[in-house]
Amino acid sequence: MPKSLRFFLLALIAALALGIAACGDDDDDGGGGGGGGASADEGKSIKAGVVTDIGGLNDRSFNFLANKGLEDAESKLGTQGRVLISKSNGDYVPNLSTLAQQQFELVVPVGFLMADATNTVASKFANVKFAIVDFPASGLKDKPANVQGLLFKEQEAGYLAGYLAALWAKDNGAKAISTVGGQKIPPVDHYIAGYQAGAKAAFPGIKTLNAYSQDFVDQAKCKEIALDQIAQGSKVVFQVAGQCGLGALDAAKEKGVQGIGVDADQAYLGDHILTSALKKVDVAVYGAIKRAQDGTFKGGTDVIATVENGGVGIGKVGPAGEKYADQVKEVQDKIAAGEIKDIPDTVK
Repeated sequence: MPKSLRFFLLALIAALALGIAACGDDDDDGGGGGGGGASADEGKSIKAGVVTDIGGLNDRSFNFLANKGLEDAESKLGTQGRVLISKSNGDYVPNLSTLAQQQFELVVPVGFLMADATNTVASKFANVKFAIVDFPASGLKDKPANVQGLLFKEQEAGYLAGYLAALWAKDNGAKAISTVGGQKIPPVDHYIAGYQAGAKAAFPGIKTLNAYSQDFVDQAKCKEIALDQIAQGSKVVFQVAGQCGLGALDAAKEKGVQGIGVDADQAYLGDHILTSALKKVDVAVYGAIKRAQDGTFKGGTDVIATVENGGVGIGKVGPAGEKYADQVKEVQDKIAAGEIKDIPDTVK
């Protein structure tokens, strides 16, 4: 073989080898990206994790929405997400620590009950950002500077739901409406206090019943409470108890009274759902991830969702409440404009 031809063939083999190696590198990078999307291509995507409280993802409200916020970030921002489900309070610290140890840039603890665990883990992992749902950053014992609070004026959503409930009750000869809370913690009581205030504003003579299941999971407990309230004359039952509260709404359906959902729009449960008090946890979680990703996340601060900024409100109004929709919209506009203010957030 002539030397010139031998040289040409060797050069060609070398070029092909380099090309194959380059293709191998591309495959490795693609496999590790995980998030996809424009943000990932630009090198801006982050790893964000959610830790549920004991309600789990099947509550169809609170934790479900937090996970939805993460899923939205995965599809829109290229975020690499992971969800860890807590089966008991003892899982909070291990789950938060797992994500921090795996170098997730943002960890989202879902719920007021995770405050102590968040304080403990955030204090140990100062390089990791935390966005806790339903607890103020300044309220944490050691005030770690890497935590942001995601808060909601649930009382505003509760007020709207209560106003609608009382309008319906007044027209239908009902003397009482009720609430079934989970545990007596601020986010739950905000809803209940607002609901009672809105009801009194629409119908001063209405009686408001309230009880707590001390549980966010066991539907039978909330159903039993709701059945007792209905037996006492309640014609509208507002559940503020996550997955447990689905039992209260089932009781409402069974007894032919109206039910009000919580956090997510629960109109899908049937025509007995008068409306739902919305708390857009998904939007809040997505916003926290976006801030962590674009560099605008500020630890030690709180981001508060209100009627004015669209973070809380009411969902679809059911058939029984349609005639009152315009009246409730007027009240919503007044809350947004500050004409209705100082809505109570404490249950007396």
